[in-house]
Amino acid sequence: MRHLAAAAALLAVVLGVTGFVYGEADDSPGLQFLSALLVIGAVAIGVRVARRTR
Repeated sequence: MRHLAAAAALLAVVLGVTGFVYGEADDSPGLQFLSALLVIGAVAIGVRVARRTR
């Protein structure tokens, strides 16, 4: 279960970074904001899962 959560968090970070880059190219502040929220949320969930397994 821990590996699945880590993989999902990593996928969310990759999608968020991709969305942020695409939002910069398209000059879309809304997409950049949502992508930043996605990355921050994925990192927070990853940290939470890592702390629970100890």
